Amino acid sequence: MKETTTKQEGFIEENDRQISERLGRRNFLKIAGAGAVGIAAFGLVGCQKDDHGPDMSGNGLYFGSGDIAILNYAYALEQLEAAFYIEVMNKPYSGISDWETMLFSDIRDHEIAHREFFKTALGKSAIANLEFNFSGINFSNRANVLATAKAFEDLGVSAYNGAGWLIKNEAYLVLAGKIVSVEARHAALVRDLIDNGTFANNEVIDNQGLDLAYSPTKVLEIAAPFIKSKIDVRDLPTY
Repeated sequence: MKETTTKQEGFIEENDRQISERLGRRNFLKIAGAGAVGIAAFGLVGCQKDDHGPDMSGNGLYFGSGDIAILNYAYALEQLEAAFYIEVMNKPYSGISDWETMLFSDIRDHEIAHREFFKTALGKSAIANLEFNFSGINFSNRANVLATAKAFEDLGVSAYNGAGWLIKNEAYLVLAGKIVSVEARHAALVRDLIDNGTFANNEVIDNQGLDLAYSPTKVLEIAAPFIKSKIDVRDLPTY
């Protein structure tokens, strides 16, 4: 296990610079412009509940334990976001502007980069590709797409914030901190597309001025209607 952990740390150190370069300074600047963001209510998204989401009872894809479980948890969320934005770009909503097309293309590429980063870093410990249920999302409707994007991005920020203190390995914690900063910029951008200047409000900031932080259990419960695959998170650190 020590040898595996060392290899994973080495991968992170070697590729952290490379992933930043692939995303590109130009793309980061286009989505920068706000600092604090958090979680939106999933009630804004008209998700059909034909099933009860992922089976977390121990009969599905095993996330592992400790830091490996947390990395797989992040990997699962990045899979979800990447799949959503791929669908957005494959089925652009009616009236999408060139500006919005460029922005969502960048976000899609960021999420794919995050997804592939975790997959490679986890190696043989990575869970398989998940299947998702987007049947409740009207991809032809701008308002529905933006509401869903806001919900996913806010959920991602709260997920990283809530899981950070559970991570034992400092290298993994640094990685999570860098990725959540990108997710926060995504969330701010989407909120501004919906209503300019609303990148941070009392929906997503607590009374101490801090982003919301959700436990892995709560995040997976919120995401459950969108996840078709059965997952096993019995050893995932949570609270």
